[in-house]
Amino acid sequence: MKLKYLSVLVAAGVVTSAVASEKKTWEANAELGAIITSGNTETTTFKGALNVKHNLENWNNEYKLDGIYKEDEVEKDDGTKVTERTNEKYFASAQGNYKLNEENAHLFVYGSYLSDYFGAYRQEAVVSGGYGLRLLDTDTMVLNAEIGPGYKYFQYPDDSTEVGDDGELLADEWEGEVIALAKADYTWQISEGAKFTQLVAMEYGSTNTKTRSETALLTKINGSLQMKVGFNVTHNSDVADDKENTDTETALTLVYNF
Repeated sequence: MKLKYLSVLVAAGVVTSAVASEKKTWEANAELGAIITSGNTETTTFKGALNVKHNLENWNNEYKLDGIYKEDEVEKDDGTKVTERTNEKYFASAQGNYKLNEENAHLFVYGSYLSDYFGAYRQEAVVSGGYGLRLLDTDTMVLNAEIGPGYKYFQYPDDSTEVGDDGELLADEWEGEVIALAKADYTWQISEGAKFTQLVAMEYGSTNTKTRSETALLTKINGSLQMKVGFNVTHNSDVADDKENTDTETALTLVYNF
C-alpha cells in the first residue's frame, strides 16, 4: 500500500509544530482523515494535508501538501472478490507573494506538481506569476483575486486513448503549453467557532481548461482542533473518451492548527 506520502504529511506537521512555536511569523495546520469499513463491503480511505504560511515584512509565502489514497473491494467476472486501489493522488505547491506599496496588492510566483493515478492526466506541473488584489476586507469576510500567465507541462495516462495530430496514441506522452491562470479565494468567519471558505481556480490552455472549486466548512472543537467538511470539484474540458470530465470529492477530516 502506497501510504508513505501521507506519512510524510503527518511527520511534516510535527516538524512544523516545533518551528511554529519558535517563530510567530509561521502559521500551519495539518489535516487528517481515515475511513475503514469491513464486512459486506470493505473500503480503506486515507486523506492528509499540510498548509504552511510564512509572513515576512515584504513577503507572504504559502506551502501546501495534499494526498488521498483509497482501496475498495471489487467483484470480478468469475465472482471472486479482490481489493484494488481505486484512487491515489498527491499534490504539492508553493507560492510567494511580494507586497506592493498599493494597499492589499501583491505580485506572486507560483509552482505546483500533481500526481494522479486515476485522473484525466497522469502528472501535471505548473509554474506561473502575476498580480493579486484583495477585493474585500471586513471584520468577518475576505476576498482575494489573482490573475497571470503560466506554463503547464503534463503527461497523458498510460492507458489514454487520445490521438495526436500525427494519428499516434498520446498514452504516456508529455506535452507543454502556455496557460492563463485566474483564482478567487473567499473566507467568511461566520462566528468565533465556525468558518466558511470557497476557492475557485482556472487554468486556461489551448489543449485543456481545468477548473477547480474547493468548498469547506470548519467548526471549532477546541482551541486548536477543528472539524472540516469539504467538497471539491475538478473539471477538465478535454479528456479521453474513457475518462469523465468532472471529478468530485467529499471529505470529513480533523484539522489541527499550530
